[in-house]
Amino acid sequence: MPVSRDIVATYRGPRRVVARLLAMGVREDRALALLMGGCALVFVAQWPRLAREAHLAGEALNPRLAGALLGWMVIAPLMFYGLAFLSQLVARLLGGRVTGYGARIALFWAFLAASPLLLLHGLVAGFIGPGAGLTVVGAIWCGVFLWFWLSGLGEAGWSGR
Repeated sequence: MPVSRDIVATYRGPRRVVARLLAMGVREDRALALLMGGCALVFVAQWPRLAREAHLAGEALNPRLAGALLGWMVIAPLMFYGLAFLSQLVARLLGGRVTGYGARIALFWAFLAASPLLLLHGLVAGFIGPGAGLTVVGAIWCGVFLWFWLSGLGEAGWSGR
């Protein structure tokens, strides 16, 4: 199934999508592609906010874009791998059977699947700016991301993959 259909299906039932991803077998390249796709979308989501900030400060946009590119495409993936490792450890301490690959797929897929809300967050940050609207969209993203992630971890622990 195409990634865009899987993202829509995740909003209906995140466990089914994660189960399907895990059933495809252990493919670290797939996990990395999911993570890098999510990071690329978040980098693009930052553009309106960065353009607004650069315009209001009277500065050039390119240095801000370069910093965001470095952060999202180099540093964030390393942090996500560390977070996946920690989530596997916590799940194991709580009695789960989550493998490293299962923890990575659960986290990386949750991040990619929730990225449309981050695109909306970026638009609100760029066109409206700080305020209640930005806070609400951010809170919705956090809730959806946690729902996807915890559901994915539950599925990865149940399937033992």
